[in-house]
Amino acid sequence: MSATTTVTGAVPDAPSEHVPASRLFAFLIMVFGMFMSILDIQIVSASLSEIQAGLSASSSEVSWVQTAYLIAEVIAIPLSGFLSRALGTRNLFAISAAGFTLASLMCGFTSSIEQMILWRAIQGFLGAGMIPTVFASAYTVFPRSKFNLVGPIIGLVATLAPTIGPTVGGYITDLMSWHWLFFINVVPGIGITIGVLALVDFDEPHYELLDHFDWWGLGFMAGFLGSLEYVLEEGPRNDWFNDESILIFAVVCVVSAIAFFWRAFQAREPIVDLRAFSNRNFAIGCMFQFCVGIGLYGLTYIYPRYLAEVRGYSALMIGETMFVSGIAMFMSAPLVGRLMAVVDMRILIAIGLLLFAGGTWQMTWITRDYDFYELLWPQIFRGVGMMMAMVPTNNIALGTLPPQRVKNASGLFNLTRNLGGALGLALINTILDNRTDFHISRLHDKVTWGNAQAVDFLTMLTQRFQGLGDASMMALKQFNLIVHRQAVTMSFGDCFVLLTVFYIGLSTMVFLLAKPANPMAAAGGGGH
Repeated sequence: MSATTTVTGAVPDAPSEHVPASRLFAFLIMVFGMFMSILDIQIVSASLSEIQAGLSASSSEVSWVQTAYLIAEVIAIPLSGFLSRALGTRNLFAISAAGFTLASLMCGFTSSIEQMILWRAIQGFLGAGMIPTVFASAYTVFPRSKFNLVGPIIGLVATLAPTIGPTVGGYITDLMSWHWLFFINVVPGIGITIGVLALVDFDEPHYELLDHFDWWGLGFMAGFLGSLEYVLEEGPRNDWFNDESILIFAVVCVVSAIAFFWRAFQAREPIVDLRAFSNRNFAIGCMFQFCVGIGLYGLTYIYPRYLAEVRGYSALMIGETMFVSGIAMFMSAPLVGRLMAVVDMRILIAIGLLLFAGGTWQMTWITRDYDFYELLWPQIFRGVGMMMAMVPTNNIALGTLPPQRVKNASGLFNLTRNLGGALGLALINTILDNRTDFHISRLHDKVTWGNAQAVDFLTMLTQRFQGLGDASMMALKQFNLIVHRQAVTMSFGDCFVLLTVFYIGLSTMVFLLAKPANPMAAAGGGGH
């Protein structure tokens, strides 16, 4: 295949050494829209208790405020490739931004948990169209000589938004109320919609594709991805397949997956074009993106959970502690862009994964006393490592594809990151629960009346509670809480050990990728 001819022909109005200011500004508007969409995945995570109280919801019901968004988003992301070709980048992005804005407004006005779940699902489905559209535009609109500039921008947003989500959510809820988690999207959303309609002219729509829209394919894909996301989200909470609903959705997932893959190769215009996986770098890049998603969303979950359960931090304090990773990502983005121009991107990915593993390795000795300063360097390594791993992976996977495949491929590429995050959270939750039970059992075996140190400690607690009621019972309860907290802390250490081993192993696989061309080469300077 002649990659050179295709790439050059795809961007005739984008000179190798110059990008028009209007085009760059339009792209930055789209990037901000993507930032809002990804941010809203995690922005509610630190404020679920406030939303639960405000809507008089149960703990199981309020968890769907996040789950509904994720399920809708994971269905819409791969669909965006087809819609982008049919409607054009301008129309799809404007519809997505406007719909996301309206759904955000309605989320803020909801008065019941049922309304909230409905509008969160609509918000996730419509907002999802902005994410892969930005990735596709970056690798089709701009010349290859600019990939080291646009790559770090979208990589920064894709990693920074979920990382600072709890921070932003904590600040907003603390300063105003949980309603403003959604109202804050309205003014920027209107501005993005207007800006995209006025400035984006990257391509032309092909409405004739809508005549062949594969409704069966959409149904099978929704059943496959929606059920998979449900199983991964609810499995850790409900003991996996011992729960009847999870077992049913698992069966639906398998059956729908078989039907979806069959339909993808039979339909005249499939919902998702899977032929992009025939490109070696794209297929392996998706595997790396999947694995990076595990760490990106996994640590965004582990750190706040540790700080809340063990340290007793408020949402605002958690946000302030977590902000270090965001600063590290922001500061390292320009450096990664420069390094991509002079260093083999496979080496950068390996270094990034090892830095990430270094950060998790430092956390393997975690104790209940770990505070801001103990978490400082692990978070810096995490932020820098994530940028160095993700941005070159984006370029290798999407930057070497023929332009006509990038729109569909972008949806698949972003889907793998989200599915990696979903699987990572499910595994982490399961590991934490199982290892906590294991450590509690072992600690109870050691904390007996024959253990002089334990008896002395219990006696000290009893004396402390003298005059406050049943001192012996209060001391036993306090002692049990301390043992449980220690078991939880040890389970966090176990998770960090597994993540360390996983990412060290992953770093050895980078050379499965074909060596990419220098991104500073002229457009068409060598695709694979």
